[in-house]
Amino acid sequence: MGTLAAASVLPSKLKQSSLFLYRKGPKTKNLAIVPVARLFGPAIFESSKLKVLFLGVDEEKHPVKLPRAYTLTHSDITSKLTLAISQTINNSQLQGWYNRLQRDEVVAEWKKVQGKMSLHVHCHISGGHFLLDLFARLRYFIFSKELPVVLKAFVHGDVNLFNNYPELQEALVWVYFHSNVPEFNKVECWGPIKVAAAPTSGGGVKVDKMPEPCQKDCSCCFPPLSLIQWPSEFPHENEDPLGAQQQSFQQQTR
Repeated sequence: MGTLAAASVLPSKLKQSSLFLYRKGPKTKNLAIVPVARLFGPAIFESSKLKVLFLGVDEEKHPVKLPRAYTLTHSDITSKLTLAISQTINNSQLQGWYNRLQRDEVVAEWKKVQGKMSLHVHCHISGGHFLLDLFARLRYFIFSKELPVVLKAFVHGDVNLFNNYPELQEALVWVYFHSNVPEFNKVECWGPIKVAAAPTSGGGVKVDKMPEPCQKDCSCCFPPLSLIQWPSEFPHENEDPLGAQQQSFQQQTR
């Protein structure tokens, strides 16, 4: 997902470097570090920059009976996207201080709820680190703007699945924005995948109630438990801002 032009929200004459913008003060040679929400690369999907990994799943197996999840990350060094397709999220992509600080990954899972297939996408907007909190609004805007690119990467990377089961293009996309700011902690429905992944996608509509699985054992809902259980609570200021939430995230998805 691309770095949003910061000119409209931050002072001009900024020199960009990874997550931070460095700005010289008007009367000093010292550099002030200004954090910016830097996410994935260009807003246009480029298949040549996508690396796809199939980890323990059949490329053509329908996700109606076997768990199927997507883990999408970006490298600022190579400008390439890495998409892991597996039976749960690929924790190895989310290791290291850099990824824990950026939190620019997008993870998703296929779910069958009351007999209908849907794709559930999760984005981390803020919480866990004050740098993310400062730019919650900007990060929400960028994630929303670039989600069609993310969804296009899912469809392109899992092309055999969609070719064999074209009806999955009609599956609804539910997007979960995780934030410690109530305004951005919400769920949106983006419509069918074939519409949500289009470059001209108009985004989603906030919903107050999610589709819920059956209250008792059934054969029309799968998987029985979510593959991606991101915590709704965020670390307090006196807790480790980089590690606490990531540790909880990993423990819940093992």
